[in-house]
Amino acid sequence: MNTTKDSLGNPLSGAQPSSVQHYERALHQFQCYCGDPLATIEVACAERPDFVMARVLHAWLHLLGTEPSGWPVARADLELARQWPANDREQAHLAAIAQLVDGHWHAARRVLEDLTLAYPLDGLGLLAGHVLDFYVGDARMLRDRIARAFPAWSPAMPGFHALLGMHAFGLEETGAYARAAASGHAALLLEPRDAWAHHAVTHVLEMQGRQHEGIAWMRDRQAQWAEDNFFAIHNWWHLTLFHLDLGELDAVLELFDSAIVGSQSPLALDLVDASALLWRLYLRGVDVGERWSAVAERWLPFAATGHYAFNDAHAMMAFACAQRGEAIQVVLDAQARVMQEGGDNAMFTRDVGAPLCKAILALVEGDPGRTVELLRPLRGIAHRFGGSHAQRDLIDLTLLEAALRDGQKALARGLAAERVDAKPGSPAARELLRRAAG
Repeated sequence: MNTTKDSLGNPLSGAQPSSVQHYERALHQFQCYCGDPLATIEVACAERPDFVMARVLHAWLHLLGTEPSGWPVARADLELARQWPANDREQAHLAAIAQLVDGHWHAARRVLEDLTLAYPLDGLGLLAGHVLDFYVGDARMLRDRIARAFPAWSPAMPGFHALLGMHAFGLEETGAYARAAASGHAALLLEPRDAWAHHAVTHVLEMQGRQHEGIAWMRDRQAQWAEDNFFAIHNWWHLTLFHLDLGELDAVLELFDSAIVGSQSPLALDLVDASALLWRLYLRGVDVGERWSAVAERWLPFAATGHYAFNDAHAMMAFACAQRGEAIQVVLDAQARVMQEGGDNAMFTRDVGAPLCKAILALVEGDPGRTVELLRPLRGIAHRFGGSHAQRDLIDLTLLEAALRDGQKALARGLAAERVDAKPGSPAARELLRRAAG
């Protein structure tokens, strides 16, 4: 078996020095969310078809975007790689991929957990596990998966910035804001283009309601996170949230048109951001013109897939607001089918995704009382279908607005008071409290 190793000493089956260079460049691009890691790793695969970790990285890139079309590609990668000699670490990656393509998100995470406990210098294993922790809303593992690996690493090692950035996000999601900011800044000192580390610091500023600092943070570092970066749209979305909290609607709409939908991206992750922003504007009663129709059109290929409940909810926002009745029914039928099937998305859908979609539809159709009824039980379990605190805040915002529209003033006052307590400097939170008290 080939004993070529990567820069951290991990043996790589089927590799040769030049293909390792392509592999490590693709991994670095993936860790920074910059460039085109898929194109880079395909060079390594073409050069050495039996390079197991190259095929593994190719599979993870297709799996971790939540694109339904990516999973058959990953399954083909898996079938190819299983034909070649592989060491224990590589076989564990293949086992995790096998679990995920069969719909077992939690089992895939557990395989990766054991893999990186045994091989803490496996940067790809840590990254794949971290992304899956995000998709299932496991805040503790977003932090602890990375913390467990730190003793094996040192700042001089390639990829150490990625550990700091991932740990920063896990710390933020578990409420350790000062430590999260420090870890994110440390990552960016090592690698200024680490978009995930930048994103973690942005989350801290968002959760603490530091809008003006957030805008300055984003603008001062815009060249690092917005250029040649496939995570740029999400970071642009975060910038719009700061402006939205300040009531700067012209800036929000300009950024939506130019940065969030201007690229015409068909990717689910980008469409989630488009829907999430327009829905926040809908809750405020802002007329967005024909923007919903354009976003709904791009969601149509996902309507029947039932692939990931978090995506379904954001598709439903677009279909409901654009009055796409046929697409609405396709989503509801797909969810009904998924809940009868195996796999973890059945649980994501049953517990959160399906009632959330029905709540969204009820609000748009003029039944805010039904929206309140459906959403109140979700507040404590919404993490089960993934996303961050900032993304899932839509559920609380929708519940509050539904309570206001239904005349449930006591509930609305309580929910608004929560928001002011969490973000006392937020103009948007104070306005909601004013409305609830009126």
